[in-house]
Amino acid sequence: MQKYTSLVLGISLSILISSCSNSTVSSRDHEVFRYNEHSNIASLDPAFARNPQSIWPSNQIFNGLVQLDDSLNIQPDIAASWEIDDTTHTYTFYLRKNVKFHKHALFGKDSTRTVTASDFVYSFNRLTDEKIASPGSWVLQNVHSYRAENDTTFTIQLKQNFPAFLGLLSMRYCSVVPKEIVEHYGNEFRSNPIGTGPFQFKLWEENVKLVLRKNPLYFEIDKQGNQLPYLEAVAITFLPDKQSEFLQFSQGNIDFVSGLDNSYKDEIITTQGKLQPAYADRVNLITTPYLNTEYLGFFMGADTPEIQSKLLRQAVNYGFDREKMVMYLRNGMGIPAVHGFIPKGLPGFSELEGYTYQPDSARALIKEYKKESGDANPEIIIGTNSQYLDLCEYIQRELEKLGINVTIDVVPPSTLRQMKSSGELDVFRASWIADYPDAENYLSLFYSPNFTPNGPNYMHFKNETFDSLYDASMRFSDIEKRKVLYREMDSIIIAEAPVVPLFYDMAVRFVNKKVTGLGINPQNFLVLKRVKKER
Repeated sequence: MQKYTSLVLGISLSILISSCSNSTVSSRDHEVFRYNEHSNIASLDPAFARNPQSIWPSNQIFNGLVQLDDSLNIQPDIAASWEIDDTTHTYTFYLRKNVKFHKHALFGKDSTRTVTASDFVYSFNRLTDEKIASPGSWVLQNVHSYRAENDTTFTIQLKQNFPAFLGLLSMRYCSVVPKEIVEHYGNEFRSNPIGTGPFQFKLWEENVKLVLRKNPLYFEIDKQGNQLPYLEAVAITFLPDKQSEFLQFSQGNIDFVSGLDNSYKDEIITTQGKLQPAYADRVNLITTPYLNTEYLGFFMGADTPEIQSKLLRQAVNYGFDREKMVMYLRNGMGIPAVHGFIPKGLPGFSELEGYTYQPDSARALIKEYKKESGDANPEIIIGTNSQYLDLCEYIQRELEKLGINVTIDVVPPSTLRQMKSSGELDVFRASWIADYPDAENYLSLFYSPNFTPNGPNYMHFKNETFDSLYDASMRFSDIEKRKVLYREMDSIIIAEAPVVPLFYDMAVRFVNKKVTGLGINPQNFLVLKRVKKER
């Protein structure tokens, strides 16, 4: 009887998804949330959830010890509570007793079982296993040891104090997975995921469609005591073209679009960042600061006089109008980076006085550079890819008005990454998206022990005062104390100008007005457990 019921449910769900995938609106359309993923998903194994296209479905299937709310505050997840012993750098997590894995025949009689602390030991062992080669193994690089004290108590001891550690544990890499299922499927766990999340895996035709269905055993409830999630299913399509994706959205065949692509930005929003009137009655525009700083980096290891001159680096920073750039090239979807490198939306952001458009100051600095160096025709070469060519051309035009010759070298994204890492570019266009919600993540780009290839200091910037402040910040668990040091470090970056902050990005979502409960967060993660749709 149980097998028959499951079969009927499976057939019903397939019919439901199929009927909601065409332009004919089903009477049960409100039970399915639909979105498109224009990039391919390589794996549904959380140990390989390294980019948004994998993180988004993994967020629905898996849970970890802790999670983040939309304000980036750390909240309980499978761990109901925790304690931190600063003297021994030990974190003790107390697990909920009612969290069960998704049903699977391998679990035996009840087709499921309760998550225990030993499952986290297995999951963390797997994350650091060289044979698995997870790109997320670095998350545990500061961990000395971990163990299950009993079924509901899990402890982690760090090698040294690292205040941002709890935020790291919210990453999808740290999800709990069941040993018996993973070992049964081996490498094919990537396409047969079993987790604890609000939705469970149903089917995946790679590059065609992915379907998740409601997990009837999910442990979270809303404030009224109702079990989450509200939706019956999630259906994901894989149209590779963003313009086609937007067409499907405008026709009502998918429920939301994330991001602002040049192919449709002028059609849906004005240069002031408002919805065009044609969409205002059926679409909600949701935005928030996104933990991404777009910038130009100077490779300080270069022997080029222009790069070595702080005067010229500051002149570049003063030499173009960030507000105009964001308004006309980004339709207002961005925040001019006039304060520092730490982006708005992150604890540690401070409205420091950074670089605004001051052409007279830029000219004076260029004049002083020419006098000191004897270089009558300063020139820089900016490496970029085609996606950001319009930004670089704008900066080129503005700087040439002031007396700096600019050449733009357009290379493929993969080549740009390689050249940036190996110090082959004097100036390069880059971005830094936060892996975890702490300003240390951004400041680590300027810490001298992190010179590439050993870390993310692509600029090869070195400043003894900065390094000492960075080391000091690691000793404080109190975020307010760290913020004071973060501000000092960001001030040094502004003064020394190893980078040209362009804009702090924004997460942008266009959402069908039938959808409620789809929030937005500075990491632009997709959380669907509280989403509802009107009939």
